[in-house]
Amino acid sequence: MRATWKGAISFGLVTIPVQLFTATEEHDIPLRQVHEKDASRVRLRRVCEAEDVEIPYQEITKGYEAPDGSMIMLSNEDLADLPLPSKKLIDVLAFVDAGSIDPLMFSKAYYVGTSDKAAAKPYALLREALTESGQIAVTKIAIRSRESLAVLRVHEDTLVLQTCLWPDEVRPAAGITPEGDVTIRPQELQMAKSLMEMLSQDFDISALHDDYQEALQQVIEARLQGIEPPHEEAAAPTGGKVIDLMAALENSVRAARESRGETGSGAETAQVHELPVRTAAGKTPAKRATKTASKTTAKAAAKSDTPARKATGSAAAKTAAAPKDTGGKKTTAKKATAKKTASKKSAKTTTTRKTTQKRASA
Repeated sequence: MRATWKGAISFGLVTIPVQLFTATEEHDIPLRQVHEKDASRVRLRRVCEAEDVEIPYQEITKGYEAPDGSMIMLSNEDLADLPLPSKKLIDVLAFVDAGSIDPLMFSKAYYVGTSDKAAAKPYALLREALTESGQIAVTKIAIRSRESLAVLRVHEDTLVLQTCLWPDEVRPAAGITPEGDVTIRPQELQMAKSLMEMLSQDFDISALHDDYQEALQQVIEARLQGIEPPHEEAAAPTGGKVIDLMAALENSVRAARESRGETGSGAETAQVHELPVRTAAGKTPAKRATKTASKTTAKAAAKSDTPARKATGSAAAKTAAAPKDTGGKKTTAKKATAKKTASKKSAKTTTTRKTTQKRASA
């Protein structure tokens, strides 16, 4: 691997001769700009405005346009000889906690290697000190004619220099956060945490790959073979719909479980619903659940009585029912006797009326 920078790390009176190696690389499929009409290449040409001719790269240098419109020429030698103390030196300014630097400031990463054998011990000393303390070193370095803020940190067993943006190069986020107060219910937060835990289980970032590059390669191969390339299925429109956040979280947890082959009993969902939630009627589902559980327990207890208790209860029921039946029979007998007496009185009255009528006729 070719070194891109050579110099030294300096902290206090300790100097470590080092060199930097580019730590990252991007895998892009090269696409050319072509004329749609005939597929011929479209090239960019460097043309001098004054002469209207193309200029070779060797004749191009840099310049600064002054406020009055004049151009100040800057040669490569001028840029190479800038009076920068950090030109060949990684100057450690301070040691801070690893979490004190916002990752938004991080830029390009370089592996830090030693330039000679004598640098092995101070290199290892700095690496172990950073590891034990959990800190990173804030530094400044000049790379390719520009001074950058940077941090030194440990990656596995290697020191890494990560260039950073200057604090004033990070734009403020004012006005981007949604306005207005948003109420997050405790059960929604708990369900979100459950979903986070489910998605984090057995996660291996090294197994991830660039799906876009694979899809682009499939399209290119299809065109080379003269067949129709694969197309993405049209996704269902989702914008503008009001969703039930709780239901969406529950379905997400369930889907995450199923994707792992877990059927589970829904422990996370059960825990969420145990929280007291006021409904529109003002009742608490938890209280209703408690009442239902109490009734269920009472029924279960009734069913679990011993046979002796059942027999005793049955005998007592028969004994209690007996007097009621006797009383009922006596009452029925009295009613029947009263009816017979009434019938006899009615018959006598009818006979007397007939006799009286006969006498009157005579």
